[in-house]
Amino acid sequence: MLHIDMDAFFASVELLEHPELIGKAVIIGHAGGRGVVTSATYEARRFGVHSAMPVARALQLCPHAIVLPGHREKYTHYSGEVMRIFRDVTPLVEPLSIDEAFLDVAGARRLLGSPSTIGAAVRARVLAETGLTCSVGAASTKFIAKMASGRAKPDGMLVIPAAATLDFLHPLPISALWGVGATTADALARLGIRTVGDLAATPLATLKNRVGEAGGQKLHDLSLGIDTRSVVTSRTEKSIGHEMTFEHDVADARQVRLELLRQSDQVAVRLRRAGLAGKTVALKLRFTDFSTISRSRTLSEPTDLAQTISDAARDLFDALGPMVQRVRLIGVRVENLVDASAVVHQPSLWADESAPADGWRDAEVTVDRVAEKFGHGAVKRASLVRPAREHPQTPPLGNDR
Repeated sequence: MLHIDMDAFFASVELLEHPELIGKAVIIGHAGGRGVVTSATYEARRFGVHSAMPVARALQLCPHAIVLPGHREKYTHYSGEVMRIFRDVTPLVEPLSIDEAFLDVAGARRLLGSPSTIGAAVRARVLAETGLTCSVGAASTKFIAKMASGRAKPDGMLVIPAAATLDFLHPLPISALWGVGATTADALARLGIRTVGDLAATPLATLKNRVGEAGGQKLHDLSLGIDTRSVVTSRTEKSIGHEMTFEHDVADARQVRLELLRQSDQVAVRLRRAGLAGKTVALKLRFTDFSTISRSRTLSEPTDLAQTISDAARDLFDALGPMVQRVRLIGVRVENLVDASAVVHQPSLWADESAPADGWRDAEVTVDRVAEKFGHGAVKRASLVRPAREHPQTPPLGNDR
């Protein structure tokens, strides 16, 4: 099993067009207002800069850092190139995100050589064909392979033979295990468990008593290097959504509704591109005091139409009553996804109710076609055409979930 992780992927892609910045502290993100870091070079990370950190805070930690805007289309392109290379090695590829994947290379060993040989060949090919570097972990299980790639960063490879798994694993702190956050680590520390080896030596009954039946069993297995998961070559989307942090907290309900409409348009486009429709619309709001609420509504049938999504999101927002706090962040998400081709749209009993839905479908599909030819934003709703000063901050890439 190989786990391959691109090194500082977004930042590395941007540096392909800015070779003069190689070796410098570079941050990818929106420099003004409430922009957040979507990626940073390792030179910036040495100062404590990390993804999802406010750019303003990152520049306090690393004042000499250079901030570059992100370009999602570039990352999508290079991700496709990298995944194509992976699939040339084995069809058993499980992408975890845009920049990392598991590869099951057991069947490729006779043709391509040992895991270390395969890993070295993949790294060399990725560099030669894209100019990007990646780190590789090779092990007998997913869990250990991912840990190994993390230890190999940046631009390295670490192979953990099956016989050496426990020697690698047991000296590590318990925080290295999946699922062990600060709370669990504190609970285990009270039992004198500080390393993975300590955990492996603890009776299973004691673990279950401390962290629960399922959690205890999972930690026990991981501490012994047990991970029976195989590579999953296809993954079903569970939800599609967008969220955005306003440049300044918003007290105007009309502006919130316009943003709901804008995000509903974006979500609907992504649904149609993926050939999906969803039956549940969810609204997320975060207020000035950072309190966050979520509300959802299940529709009578799955949809991929922005108008339907927007109507549901607006109704959820209006049901909250008058705004008593300014809104800091807003998000729209569609869940309970199904194959859109399998959705049978039930005709309404009333002709005047069914006609608008058909009209909106024709309109939105037409806009999709125009966007494919002339680019995103070539056609937009009149209500969303506003002076530039009224537009909220474009969401950073790291906030698109």
